[in-house]
Amino acid sequence: MRSVSAARQRGLAGSTKLLLALAALLGIVAGVGSYTFVYAKGLSYMSSAPEVCANCHIMQPQYESWQKSSHHAVAGCVDCHLPHDFVGKYMAKAINGYHHSAAFTLQNFAEPIVIKPENSRILQESCLNCHGELVHQALVAPGRSEQVRCVHCHLTVGHGERAAMGSARQ
Repeated sequence: MRSVSAARQRGLAGSTKLLLALAALLGIVAGVGSYTFVYAKGLSYMSSAPEVCANCHIMQPQYESWQKSSHHAVAGCVDCHLPHDFVGKYMAKAINGYHHSAAFTLQNFAEPIVIKPENSRILQESCLNCHGELVHQALVAPGRSEQVRCVHCHLTVGHGERAAMGSARQ
């Protein structure tokens, strides 16, 4: 019986060490994650304030040029760059947040930054949400094989001259 009891005690001691190592690892991950979340002002991304977009210094030129743009008084970042429905808005925020934080952490983004195709589609829908009636005839003209992108002609409307160079590929 002693050999079974001794083996059981050794097994428990090994399990205890494993549990302590796992708890320490989880504590480190939680601590680093919490610090990063606070340092990166994580909760601020749940708001619609345009200043939030400039939390990351790479977006500072876009924020400054938006402040000088014709849309400054009527539209913020989320009005143009996120879907207007609740689920779509927060899905896009989550997807973009992941891609932005990964790109910023790994420093593997193009400069000047370039909008991705999905976000370009959202931007186009936002333009039409506000200006659709005004441009309806131009969009449905006979013989038009594909939809004209608003930014094709109005490249500097949302961000002005400074950020337009990075958006040229839209």
